[in-house]
Amino acid sequence: MPSMNALPPTSKSSPDGSVAKAPVWYWGFFVLWLLVLPVAHAAGQPPAAAIASAHPAATRAGLEILQTGGNAFDAAVAVSAALAVVEPYSSGLGGGGFWLLHRVSDGKEVMIDGREKAPLAATRDMYLDSQGRPVAGASIDGPLAAGIPGTVAALAHISKHYGRLPLKQSLAPAIRLAKEGFAVNEHYRRMARLRLDALRASKAAARQFLKGGEVPPPGHVIRQPDLATTLQVIADKGREGFYAGVLARRMVKAVRAHGGVWREKDLLAYQVVERKPVIGHYHGWRVVGAALPSSGGVVLLEMLNMLALRDIRAMAEADRIHYLVEVMRRAYRDRARWLGDADFVDMPLQRLLSPEYARELASTISMTRATPSEKLADFKAEGRDTTHFSILDKQGNRVAATLSINYPFGSGFVAEGTGVLLNDEMDDFSIKPGVANVYGLVGAEANAIAPGKRMLSSMSPTFLESESGVAILGTPGGSRIITMVLIGLLQAVEGNAAEHWVRQPRFHHQYLPDEIQVEPGAFSEKLQQELKKRGHRLSIKERPWGNMQAVYWNRKDNEVEAASDPRGGGLAIKSSK
Repeated sequence: MPSMNALPPTSKSSPDGSVAKAPVWYWGFFVLWLLVLPVAHAAGQPPAAAIASAHPAATRAGLEILQTGGNAFDAAVAVSAALAVVEPYSSGLGGGGFWLLHRVSDGKEVMIDGREKAPLAATRDMYLDSQGRPVAGASIDGPLAAGIPGTVAALAHISKHYGRLPLKQSLAPAIRLAKEGFAVNEHYRRMARLRLDALRASKAAARQFLKGGEVPPPGHVIRQPDLATTLQVIADKGREGFYAGVLARRMVKAVRAHGGVWREKDLLAYQVVERKPVIGHYHGWRVVGAALPSSGGVVLLEMLNMLALRDIRAMAEADRIHYLVEVMRRAYRDRARWLGDADFVDMPLQRLLSPEYARELASTISMTRATPSEKLADFKAEGRDTTHFSILDKQGNRVAATLSINYPFGSGFVAEGTGVLLNDEMDDFSIKPGVANVYGLVGAEANAIAPGKRMLSSMSPTFLESESGVAILGTPGGSRIITMVLIGLLQAVEGNAAEHWVRQPRFHHQYLPDEIQVEPGAFSEKLQQELKKRGHRLSIKERPWGNMQAVYWNRKDNEVEAASDPRGGGLAIKSSK
């Protein structure tokens, strides 16, 4: 086929200097190519844009930006900022996250690492008492629990290097939401009730998120004028408006006055990092996952490598669940032992992701008996508190982003006069080897606290691509995020619709505690009994978990699907504009 940029040759020089005409067949081929080119070009772009996020106001904010000429990356800035306003229990300007980007113009794929960092004054044992025991609540409540936020730096970076629109325009919907407010729903009330004591302990947080010191009633409108002012400063001055100047000094003063260790140089020194995503393959699909300090990509691909060794679709239900659980157990064991911030820790990633290692792990799986997690100890080799959104624009650019402030409402602390709710991501470090964090995850020295270090995360924004289509997915859920993405991904590979991925019943094993966590109604009584016979311990949870947001471009039918998890109150929208 001729070059896309070349005209067909009308003549060419022969060795003797004479001119030879192009053959007749060439002209026929060229005319056919001209006829086919528009169709091929059209098939290379999705017929619609789509956004799925955990809150209708955030989805609409992203759609507004797309419809005013922005691309998927501008929309990602708008959605992230809007979620910081309307989902204070899940994300915020005082938190961080990972933004997985695919730019269609040159095929560039990159993870924008906006993960929080430990303050420079942080120490290895800062949450232990004089006897070396963890101090209850020290890494969860109040500003001592807060890492240096990365969200604002990430949004400014994405806008400058990947967007079409000025940052001011992309932040406008969030500023409007902060001024006009949003209505409290039952989910907000449940999260606020869970963190009521922490919110009450911060006068600024209590004014911002409670009513008279109590959980607000349904329909109560939360207006955040201080946050609107902060967003406007960022819109006018960019990242420097947050990490330097009056706002930075105000945050540091408030943090230090209430027992935190931030300094102005912590904020000035913060930088986002562009990281190469973790890439693997599963049954003909290319999987693009989050890089460290997210454990998501490594753990997901380690599980997929083991699953690829068996035909799990041909297995009976009990065998399939048993094998999946044993795969989860082994991958999470490696997460606990090996993974941390790659800028600080050397890790055997090549081996962990190799087919040979997958075969070694899989060879230890018995199909008739569960392997007690304690037996894996010498083998050599995050919930309701996070948010996710998926975006596809009509050019084919795409974003999968998972953001967090860790536990619901983060540290519960708002820096006076800023409206910025701070994270409690320091709890994601291994405070002491073998001691579980708030999600029951244990860690080792690889994830120990160090000044300027990023804490390990489970956030797993993911792309899945083949000739059949392109999937964009992710979810909140603390330590259960990676297994939820795995279950959704397997549904996509089996050809099910995006709506099915987000509705799929969920189960989870994370090595320790040694139990299968199960959503209510996910396992039949017969299945439960069969798993117990094999030695599994089941923990049936009172509530479902996760809030998956997914977009799928079906290339075969050239159709776009968007789906928002019915467990949450999100919104998925398609737009032909």
